[in-house]
Amino acid sequence: MSENTRSVERYMEAFAASDHETVLSCLTDDVRWEVPGTFELTGKASFQAEMSNPGFVGQPAITVTRLIEDGDVVVGEGTVVTQRQDGEALHLRFCDVFEMRDGKIARLTSYLMEAGQPEGWTIG
Repeated sequence: MSENTRSVERYMEAFAASDHETVLSCLTDDVRWEVPGTFELTGKASFQAEMSNPGFVGQPAITVTRLIEDGDVVVGEGTVVTQRQDGEALHLRFCDVFEMRDGKIARLTSYLMEAGQPEGWTIG
C-alpha cells in the first residue's frame, strides 16, 4: 500500500472517529475541499469549521467500499450515515477524489448522493 493510500485511510478513520487533530494532520495547509453544488472552502481552519458543522451530532458511520490510486490521486467510494441535529439520520453514498501532495491531501472533491435508508444501514 502506498503512502498516499495510507494517508487517505488514516484520514477516513479519523473523520469517522471525529478525531479532528489527526484529520488535520493528513491535510496540506492550503487544502481545498469542494462538495459540488454545496460548498468550496480553502485552508485547514475552514476545513475544521465544516467538520464541526452544528447541523450534525455524534460521529458519522463511514464505510469505505473501495480505494483506487493512480499517481497522486486516490478515489474512495462508500457510504456514510450521520445524524442531524433534529434527530433524523442522513444516509449518503459518496465518491471522494483526493489529490495528494507529499503524502497529504491537497484537494478533496466529495460527490455525495442522499440514499434513503437501505436495510442494514445504521449509525454505529
